[in-house]
Amino acid sequence: MTKRMHQSMYQVQPRRMERYIIASKKKNNQKIKKGLKNPCQKPNMQVSWRHTIFKKGEFHKLADAKIFLSDCLACDSCVSAEEGIQVSQQNAKDFFQVLNLNKKCDTSKHKVLAVSVCPQSLPYFAAKFSLSVTDASRRLCGFLKSLGVHYVFDTTIAADFSILESQKEFVRRFRQHNEEEPTLPMLTSACPGWVRYAERVLGHPVTPHLCTAKSPQQIMGSLVKDYFARRQNLSPDKIFHVIVAPCYDKKLEALQEDVPTASRGSRGTDCVLTSGEIAQMMEQSDVSVRDAALDTLFGDVKEEELRRHDGAGSDGYLAHIFRHAAKELFNEDVGEVTYRALRNKDFQEVTLEKSGEVLLRFAAAYGFRNIQNVVLKLKKGKFPYHFVEVLACAGGCLNGRGQAQTADGRTDKALLQKMKGIYADIPVQLPEASTHVQELYQEWLDGTDSPRVQEALHTAYQGPGQPTDSRDIKW
Repeated sequence: MTKRMHQSMYQVQPRRMERYIIASKKKNNQKIKKGLKNPCQKPNMQVSWRHTIFKKGEFHKLADAKIFLSDCLACDSCVSAEEGIQVSQQNAKDFFQVLNLNKKCDTSKHKVLAVSVCPQSLPYFAAKFSLSVTDASRRLCGFLKSLGVHYVFDTTIAADFSILESQKEFVRRFRQHNEEEPTLPMLTSACPGWVRYAERVLGHPVTPHLCTAKSPQQIMGSLVKDYFARRQNLSPDKIFHVIVAPCYDKKLEALQEDVPTASRGSRGTDCVLTSGEIAQMMEQSDVSVRDAALDTLFGDVKEEELRRHDGAGSDGYLAHIFRHAAKELFNEDVGEVTYRALRNKDFQEVTLEKSGEVLLRFAAAYGFRNIQNVVLKLKKGKFPYHFVEVLACAGGCLNGRGQAQTADGRTDKALLQKMKGIYADIPVQLPEASTHVQELYQEWLDGTDSPRVQEALHTAYQGPGQPTDSRDIKW
């Protein structure tokens, strides 16, 4: 398909004349139908910075490293110029500034560095460095700690919370649904590119269908800056929290993360680095690395087995919510979830049938083209699904544009195939089976249905033209 491109350049020159250049290319999709106003294009954004490595007690600058943001749903329809600047500053520079600061004598300015790694990032490191996923996690953790990071966490526990709250919300919506005030379909809210597009471009009637459960990244921010901070007797602003993620949209999401129970102005995630950015640091570093186990929020000494959720390339919201709804609503036990591809491999359907009647009809829609079709049908009132798992990246989170890319910004298909196999071999554990999650509901949130659950694990959405509610962003 032929696409015309229009390129606009934004240049920012902060202190010390460090240059951050974001080049965004808006691709006009000729297949966009009427009914979608200002559809969110997929830009090619280039961020350039200088990063450093540890040597003899100081950090020294190396050559420029370039990362291409080539398949993100964030364009000028969703992102203001100011946010574009802030995204360009979501890079290794801030991370190394904190590391350097911690090497200086004034301990009052030191920060505790915590890094949380998304489960879809680990298969990338394993495939890239020809390691098992367990060894890759130890190598990554050891590298980060050799730089001066204090704690390295796995965000799977945050996804547990997000999935569990999404399950409860779907059951509630299903029971409350009626023609006058439709609460279905429920659309997932874990993908920040999709949520940003829905809020900034689509608005009503789409946003009322977004699940109110926060994303794993948002919940991890609260766990680190609230729960973990209190366990360590730390003020939230004394923790610098970094997320390692497979896509660039997470950088945008971090700009709007507030920790409701933390001090005013404290953001859950201070910096997002993609898997590709971290891999470049590892490749160009000459720091001596000793493998280390991932930390836990609870200070456990015993290394925990890596686990994932039941999704081929994502956190598997569809499979987990489908099984829960089948049991809760119809007392049906579902084992393996069977997917049926419809329009293409990234639009799949799952149904629960009994005596010839369809009780539940779920779908997974990955990639912008499939998202367009979902939105068009929803606006026309011709939407047969009770639930849709929506992801901006075709192929799911493993195919995020912050990892598995060739030098010219294309998907490294061979590496991605290895990643899929590695991810599939990680043991699956149901969120309900996590004893840590059940303990946290009681210890951190005062129960599963308390007001603190709503405050810490749920959010509200805004329509186009409405100001952001982030307390950090000052234009």
